Amino acid sequence: MSVATLKAREPATTLSVQLINPAIGAEVGGVGLGQPLSAEVRGELRALLLKHKVLFFRDQEITRDQQVAFALNFGELYAHPTGGTETHRVVQPIAAENFKKYDIRESHWHTDTSWRIDPSLGAVLRAVDIPEVGGDTIWADGAAVYRGLPDDLKARIDELYVIHDYQDALIRSGVNYPLVAHPIVRTHPETGEDILWINFGLKPRIVDLDRAESDALLARLYTEVKRPEYHARFRWRKNSVAFWDNRAGIHYAVRDYGDYPRVMERVLIAGDDIPHRVRRPAA
Repeated sequence: MSVATLKAREPATTLSVQLINPAIGAEVGGVGLGQPLSAEVRGELRALLLKHKVLFFRDQEITRDQQVAFALNFGELYAHPTGGTETHRVVQPIAAENFKKYDIRESHWHTDTSWRIDPSLGAVLRAVDIPEVGGDTIWADGAAVYRGLPDDLKARIDELYVIHDYQDALIRSGVNYPLVAHPIVRTHPETGEDILWINFGLKPRIVDLDRAESDALLARLYTEVKRPEYHARFRWRKNSVAFWDNRAGIHYAVRDYGDYPRVMERVLIAGDDIPHRVRRPAA
């Protein structure tokens, strides 16, 4: 009697995936973000997010309510203290006028809410009013950046902590929050990857180093982050949406569009358990 070997069936899917970069970023089709997600599609998107770090969706004409509903598939939401919209507290405008309000003169590689004890897990960003040309956003794969560092630099930073100082903006918003230090190299709680994780936009300062030594080391790391082989660059179009894992790297908003009143709207997904945030030293 012969025995047939059964091959495991691949899960059915309607999603299409087109890579942006071998290391990071994928454009996903075959899903409408304005509709409720099935458990299967939600699981597939979560797996794709962990694999590719940032997912991009085109032609998604969704409302704020639908953006919020989509983000809620992946965790509780976090209302940023510097303000949301009047009717949707968790929907924060990322607008050109805010750069002027807070006197932000330069773009920097950064990650969201790194000033918190428990930074956000991820974010869903929707294009609202974008210039015809310009205003791209770039994401860097923090794991690839760390893997690519010279061994001496890895050894130099493995046990160091960095403070991201957001105090000025918080005080203007009436928020009292302590300065928090995070490991420069953090272990992703789900993938186990070691991630270079520095917010260069919030006056970073390395703990236990004098200012000159801290600045020199941060400048060296900044040079490594800027290597294009670690990047996924996304050109926004009307009704585009980006969904990224905030724990997996950093990103950079390219402000090359002059005085155009560019507006995006962001929903932050709250962070997971604090103990997962601390990188465990190698045995």
